Amino acid sequence: MLVRPSRLFFCVVLAALPAAALAGNWPQWRGPTGDSVSAETGLPLHWSEGKGVVWKCPLPGDGASTPAVWGDAVFVTCQKGDDLVLLKVNKGSGQAEWERTVGSGKVVRETAKARGEQKFHKLHNLASPSPVTDGRRVFAHFGNGDLAAYDFAGNQLWHRNLQKDHGDYTIWWGHANSPVLYRDLVIAVCMQDSLRDVGEKAVDSYVVAYDQATGEPRWKTLRNTRAEKEECDAYTTPIFHEANGKVEMIVWGGRQLDAYDPATGKQLWYLPVPVGNRTITGPTLADGMVYATCGMRKDLVAVKLGGTGRLPDAAITWRATENTPDSPCPVAYKGLLFVASDSGFVQCRDAKTGEVKWKERLPAGDYKASPLAADGRVYFVNLTGRCTVLAASAKFEKLAENPLDDGFIASPAVSDGRLYLRGRKALYCVGK
Repeated sequence: MLVRPSRLFFCVVLAALPAAALAGNWPQWRGPTGDSVSAETGLPLHWSEGKGVVWKCPLPGDGASTPAVWGDAVFVTCQKGDDLVLLKVNKGSGQAEWERTVGSGKVVRETAKARGEQKFHKLHNLASPSPVTDGRRVFAHFGNGDLAAYDFAGNQLWHRNLQKDHGDYTIWWGHANSPVLYRDLVIAVCMQDSLRDVGEKAVDSYVVAYDQATGEPRWKTLRNTRAEKEECDAYTTPIFHEANGKVEMIVWGGRQLDAYDPATGKQLWYLPVPVGNRTITGPTLADGMVYATCGMRKDLVAVKLGGTGRLPDAAITWRATENTPDSPCPVAYKGLLFVASDSGFVQCRDAKTGEVKWKERLPAGDYKASPLAADGRVYFVNLTGRCTVLAASAKFEKLAENPLDDGFIASPAVSDGRLYLRGRKALYCVGK
């Protein structure tokens, strides 16, 4: 029997914490259930720089990471020159309570670098992975491989570097995968160019788990697929679901969808996908289905979960080929799937069948943030700071357009009836 990811996350990841402590938290990339869906109501509909902004906290540096919110704490990562910074902001006042330098690194943007040497896309830097918290510790990860744990008072508990532990990154456009938590583990993924066609020894992609309390390695699983060159690269974050009483951690990238036992790292099943390229858009889970976009705006596939070993090709129940996203993740909500392309074409489909309910173009501008579904609405934020709010309905209805004077790559966060929007220059709290 499949359960919804929201129940799963609260039951198996945060089971030791009291229910009251979970209310209103947004502990990781794409929220507590990893699907950009919130059960909160009373969210803001209209705002601008002069209306509806509760507070605006200047940030010490740029970044594309989404804030993690727990209790009265908002955590965000930034790159400040060459310093890689974790910032704690008071949720009520919008004032920074502390700032910690986790490590340092340089962003290399040369376009003529050789394969095997990282170069960063112009839209992001080393502060692209999002922090994650369990309410006791916060874990910050950066594109140079730094992974560190802090308590809420700002004390560093441990520090590691994935490149030192597992070898230099060979991903083409800069590492950006966000870590996830499972029981007493923090889990990270690295999917990168194997260099199989040019080197004597292939470079490994992998999934790795560390002890949350000590930072000691717990398990490592190689994740090498049939992908080659740039199509090996993926910037996605794992998601969890439960099948027949067992938890599965699903990973997407390198032209393969697969699942692992998060306690041991053992691969449970896999499904090769024949088309695609490097993958930015993460998978979305809903009602026993996974929705995943093949890289470089290729097919969006709907995969029915269930099974072990190599899943049959028939597990792909439907696919879409037009106006698929390169960056924004699909969001499944109330039986519908909302998909935004980077150029702002939005599709609403029946989540089970793929039937198109409507297609519309949002206001001009590039879209990189994943849409947020909550309170009967879907929120779409573009690079220029405009958020378009649509009704989460099989009939197209535009509810609002809201401008802010900043650039936005990071996806929205929700807590206690307010939106937290991470800009290039400031963190916004929007609401009543």
